[in-house]
Amino acid sequence: MTALLAVFILAVVALVLQLTEKQEALAAEQKTAQEQRSLFSDQITSLQRAEEVRSDVLIEVATTLQAQGIDVIVSQDNSVLSIPTALLGFDSASFEIRPEHRDVALAIGAAIDDSLRHDERFRYLDTVFVEGHTDNQSFDGLEGTGNWGLSTFRAISLWRLWETSLPDGGGLDDLRRTDGSPLFSVSGYGETRPATSVQESEADRAANRRIDVRFTVVRPTAEDLAEILESADATGRVP
Repeated sequence: MTALLAVFILAVVALVLQLTEKQEALAAEQKTAQEQRSLFSDQITSLQRAEEVRSDVLIEVATTLQAQGIDVIVSQDNSVLSIPTALLGFDSASFEIRPEHRDVALAIGAAIDDSLRHDERFRYLDTVFVEGHTDNQSFDGLEGTGNWGLSTFRAISLWRLWETSLPDGGGLDDLRRTDGSPLFSVSGYGETRPATSVQESEADRAANRRIDVRFTVVRPTAEDLAEILESADATGRVP
């Protein structure tokens, strides 16, 4: 009888130990899952905040300029500020900003600079692209680079003006990304991204001779996502 009681007690102890181990394993798994959800939540919150800041910047810039009688166009998703040729004076086949348009061009750059520096909102951005565009008329100049070269030189013309003539000897050029590289970049798209579906009139074509300033936000890196996936692999769960 005593032997049977001893066996029963040992069995109960073994069962309790087994249940305790399972509970501890379950608690550890739940903690890991919670950490995974927290990581994803942090990434989503950061991205949402960056998009909010970008939207605030573009709306603020457009409002500031409108108060000065300068009408720029903000895209529906609040990511692109489009500067019509009427504000810069780009004639067909020309990339020069006319002298009478310099003050307007500088006012646009100053508004962007002021808004980005306010509360250091530029730190939420990854890159700001100054993008040049042309109409669909064939252009053979600039040593055969055609509309690609023309659109690029239009973007360069505006950037050089901002770089050399904004208050304090320039401002936008010293804004930096988180890795220390310049925040602004310049590119040209030729006629490949038209603003109008047709270009039959001079007004249609003029609408495409423009500069778009595209603001991209800081997003989770591959390393960030890999860390979360690695944590998920350890538990066999995807958050």
